Amino acid sequence: MKAVGVARALPISDPESLLDLDWPPPTPGARDLVVQVRAVSVNPADSKVRKRDSANASPRVLGWDAAGVVVEVGREVSAFHVGDEVYFAGDVTRAGSNSERCVVDERIAARKPQTLDFAEAAALPLTALTAYEALFERMHVSRTASAKTLLIVGGAGGVGSIAIQLAKVLTATTVIATASREVTRDWVTRMGADHVIDHHGDLRVQLTALGIERVDYIFCTAETDPYYARLVELVAPQGTVCFIVPAAAPVDMAPLHPKSVTIAWELMFTRARFQAPDLAEQGRILAEVATLIDAGKLRTTLTQRLSPICARTMRDAHARIESGTTIGKIAIEGW
Repeated sequence: MKAVGVARALPISDPESLLDLDWPPPTPGARDLVVQVRAVSVNPADSKVRKRDSANASPRVLGWDAAGVVVEVGREVSAFHVGDEVYFAGDVTRAGSNSERCVVDERIAARKPQTLDFAEAAALPLTALTAYEALFERMHVSRTASAKTLLIVGGAGGVGSIAIQLAKVLTATTVIATASREVTRDWVTRMGADHVIDHHGDLRVQLTALGIERVDYIFCTAETDPYYARLVELVAPQGTVCFIVPAAAPVDMAPLHPKSVTIAWELMFTRARFQAPDLAEQGRILAEVATLIDAGKLRTTLTQRLSPICARTMRDAHARIESGTTIGKIAIEGW
């Protein structure tokens, strides 16, 4: 079957950075679904894994966002049947979804939103899980307190775009998102942000102009190093800051102590990587997101469609991701 993979860490401009492969069909484990992939989405995670892969004994298939149709189920699968349309982000320790068929544990998959096509659905899983886990499991954002504030750094990206929506739909917090260009400011406003500030400017001055001196919750979806010191200064006493990108340099924890600030880390692959006892929570979250989508309360963050799923198109998508200027999500559909 067709697949797209990586064998060596090469710049995306190199035609061998991603390869078209003839890949063996997958065999499901006891709790696995075999999914015929209709569409995939590309995330910064794909680019990062591709860049750090050195020479391998065999190529590796990437891809951790997909939507498709179940064509086979493992012997212990209970929640899905052949013919079900599903979406999922998968498991970074297994072969990815950039293949005509892939396997995924049923506990981290859900039926795709009925109101979305496959590309629109494929744009959601990884970012929705990251945003949901960060907001409600890492930062414990209150769903009822109306006097709380949430700052989302990088509001126009894939994670930021869905985090804004989840916060507005599921909480009563005031949401401030950062965006630096007119087009991205417009985008985060349409996603539902109450206020927009420029992350290239002085964050404190801009927040003060809004009448906000300290922020209760801060979710940084961008690189940690440029923002760490500034966000630690801005967070309110007893507040929480959540990061999703490991810091490249050591960070100073001392300023957190006087304010009893909590620093949290979010990686959506953690549950699958360590086979956490609550692994099925990811399937539940995706099911909740699908319900909110179908109820018209959330929208897909898809902004670019590419076709077909092949190495050439995938290299184009990776290049766009690496430009750092993408808004929302890129999906690739069809073989």
